[in-house]
Amino acid sequence: MLKNIDPALNADVLHALRAMGHADKLVLTDTNFPSESIAQHTVVGQVLRMENISAARAMKAILSVFPLDTPIQPSVGRMEVMGAPDQIEPVQAEVQAEIDAAEGQSAPMYGIERFAFYEEAKDAYCIITTGETRFYGCFILTKGVIAPGS
Repeated sequence: MLKNIDPALNADVLHALRAMGHADKLVLTDTNFPSESIAQHTVVGQVLRMENISAARAMKAILSVFPLDTPIQPSVGRMEVMGAPDQIEPVQAEVQAEIDAAEGQSAPMYGIERFAFYEEAKDAYCIITTGETRFYGCFILTKGVIAPGS
């Protein structure tokens, strides 16, 4: 255990979050996402796991140490519901609340069509799989920067 580090962040996840640079992408997934096959294409090359928690809880832990690239553009994408791209599922609303809390303001997610999401995930730095069992609990985060003196 470490002081002031969310206990949901294990050593493998912390290492990846720290190693990522500005504009690198992290994929946070539910249990149905094809994480194993897609993770082989990422920089890390294997799935990182936060399996005993929901997507919202994982997002809260990640955002406790991870700066989003929000000043320039929306920096969290959500997998769109097939046939209803503007529909926001409850899991997505819960994750949106964690993003807004971390940012201290509204920071709306953008939608990514399901199959485009799979392709974009292959170019990510890493994939983190959660214990989220609800459908459409998949997100792509873009890492921002921390200003000097912050």
